[in-house]
Order: sequence, then C-alpha cells, then structure tokens
Amino acid sequence: MKRLFVAYKPAGIGSNAFLGRLKRKYGVKKAGFSGTLDPFAKGVLVIGFGSYTKLFRFLDKTPKTYRATLWLGAKSPSLDTENIENVKILSPFSLDAVQETVESFQGELTYTPPIFSAKKIDGKRAYDLAREGKEVELKKVTSTIHDIKLLHYMHPFVTFEAIVSEGTYIRSLGELIARKLGVDGSLSMLERVREGRFVYEDEKPLDIKEALAIPKNEYLGESDNLKYGRKLALEDLKIKNEGTYYLDSGEFLCVVTIKNGSVHYELGRVIC
Repeated sequence: MKRLFVAYKPAGIGSNAFLGRLKRKYGVKKAGFSGTLDPFAKGVLVIGFGSYTKLFRFLDKTPKTYRATLWLGAKSPSLDTENIENVKILSPFSLDAVQETVESFQGELTYTPPIFSAKKIDGKRAYDLAREGKEVELKKVTSTIHDIKLLHYMHPFVTFEAIVSEGTYIRSLGELIARKLGVDGSLSMLERVREGRFVYEDEKPLDIKEALAIPKNEYLGESDNLKYGRKLALEDLKIKNEGTYYLDSGEFLCVVTIKNGSVHYELGRVIC
C-alpha cells in the first residue's frame, strides 16, 4: 500500500509506538513518519506508507503551528510535567501583563535548547544523557517566531499559540515567557496543530504532487530514460534554471536537481 496522510498522535505514546498502531490498523509493513513528537506532545504527524516515505524531505512542512499551556510556578528540568520538582503558588498576573509578555516573543529568538531534547551530543540524545544524570551542555540556537498570541489565561495556566520555524523548542519558549514574568514555568500541554500545509483531516490520503514543496518540471526526452534512471540532459528539460524539481511521467515521479548545467537525481522512480 502506498499512502501519504496526516495522523493525530495522542499524548502518552511515542511516535514509533504510534506508528506501530497505524501499521497494524492498515495492514502494512513499510511505513515511516516525519517530524518526531515525543510522548508528552500530541498532534499532527505526517505518515507515509511504502515508497512514499522517500518523499518526506520534499514536503511543504514549514512553518509549524503549536498550541501549548504553560504552568506558571512549576519547576521541571524537562520543562514539562514529566519531571516536576517544585510548584510555587503565585499571585495572579494582570491579563494585559501576560498578553504583552507572550506577544513580545515574536521575531528572531536565540536561546539554549532544553537538556531533555532530541539534540545529539557525541552521537547520543541529550535526553538520554540527562536521564542518566550526566551533565549536558547545549549550544544556543536561533529560531523565528513568525506569530505568537495568547489564547487563554486562567491562573496559573497560560495557553498560547505560536507559528514557528523548523526546529523551534516550544518548551524553551514557554520557559522564556515564564522567566520574563519573573517566575519558573513548565508546559502542562503541547500540541502540534499544523506542519506547513498539513493538518489532521481524519487520515484521508493526500495528493503527493500537491504536498510537494518543489515545483514541477517537464521532461521532453524519451520516457524510458526516466523509467530506467538514465542520465538526463539539461536540454531535455522545459525549465533549465537551477533548483530542485519533480518530473511526472503519469505513472511515477522523480525528483531532480539542476546545478552547474547538469541534472542529478535526488530521488528515483516513485510510483504515483
């Protein structure tokens, strides 16, 4: 079975375990997902069956939209409710102060990722090192917060929505909001609402050509050249500008890159 669709992962289960459920549900053996969600987080997960797993890196998956609830006064090294060490009872803030603080984070943001993250240090995940009690030092990263807004404030919980660039750590964003208010804070809920153009719609199959983030080109040469992965000549392409394109034969598609006057395959034949 070949299928590309958006699933909704619930909280409390890892992405790999959730993928196992989907494989059993649809009776498939080869499947994959793009954009891991850890067990604490819930939300959209792009799923591919069969050869469609090869298309993940060409999909239109940015920017990403998240909703999160920040628990003011809750201190946790993982910046979520899985490792709460202390909860401080706080006096409520004014709604205007909370809204102004949340919205102040729109724009470019440089910060240190949480130690309980999937970033690798010497080939090992940071969260594995942190759980082993080892010291974790991560380099600062820069993210773009395209838009952020307050959805609801019911003390001590602040719910916000953020549209962000690839690789943004929403737990860190929550921590920064709390720090600007002068308190500790950890997420009590994290949901990925959208990945680029992808939203949850009852796992309906997606049109892979519409899902691609690259433009279509047209191959004017012999169709067997595409079918058998033969070297392609630049003069046989309708668009000759440098860039990455997909070629549609009607039965399958290929992904190629034009660079320095040559055509290179990024991805061979994928049956449509």
